[in-house]
Amino acid sequence: MFTSDRGVNMNQLPIAKRAQILGMLVEGMSMRAVSRLADCSINTVTKLLVDVGAACAEYQDKTLQNLKSKRIQCDEIWAFCYAKKKNLPDELKNVPGFGDVWTWTALDADSKLMVSWLVGDRDVRAATAFMNDVAARLANRVQLTTDGHKSYLNAVDSAFDERVDFAMLQKLYGSDGNAKSPEKKYSPGECCGTIKGTVSGNPEYAHISTSYVERQNLTMRMGMRRFTRLTNGFSKKVENHAHAVALHFMYYNFGRVHKTLRVTPAMEAGIADHVWTLEEIAQLAL
Repeated sequence: MFTSDRGVNMNQLPIAKRAQILGMLVEGMSMRAVSRLADCSINTVTKLLVDVGAACAEYQDKTLQNLKSKRIQCDEIWAFCYAKKKNLPDELKNVPGFGDVWTWTALDADSKLMVSWLVGDRDVRAATAFMNDVAARLANRVQLTTDGHKSYLNAVDSAFDERVDFAMLQKLYGSDGNAKSPEKKYSPGECCGTIKGTVSGNPEYAHISTSYVERQNLTMRMGMRRFTRLTNGFSKKVENHAHAVALHFMYYNFGRVHKTLRVTPAMEAGIADHVWTLEEIAQLAL
């Protein structure tokens, strides 16, 4: 006989049901779509995201330590909460948590482990906090590559104090003259070249790249509905946005086998000995 979980308190949901909901979330479904397919209330989905997201952030904060990475690539990915910055009402302009929201990411180029991330603005303050966290998680000197965002300059210098081989990669984009046509409006310009430059230390020129972390941007947009452009699935609260990011990286690092590595990034990095199930991830919040 068919039964519904719409009237069931979230704390009474069985682990299998929680895992089902989390599985839908990490595969890019919107929260209301999850509510419909899992036949539970939107409040239940939200509460589960908040609880598990917070637990995932705490677990990874404790586990992603003393990492023996050799090459780190950093990037930032844009999203927005409530409304895009240009569409915010006057009373919400310049209010933290509304408008443009950036997620800073640091990826191990070898194990593909997401070492650190930060949800915030795209400014010097956020860059400094982010790079301090990255530096604190590494056990040895690394080669660090970022894009040409100037906020990295002082942030990296402050966090690593010259104990890093730091390079920047600036991509150059051109226009085909029809960039404003409807079919081109949301497409990036054609990359017509790159500029690689050493900032400090002695980085290997062949490994000055942000390709892996930029590919991770696609994984994020596919795995989190709130990052998808031109939908109404965007984040309404920045706190839930951060919880979704933490859940995504928990699944990416520990529960999803990397197609090239044939193991999870956490296993490749030596901080996990098996592929985590969604049930195990759900149990972090119990």
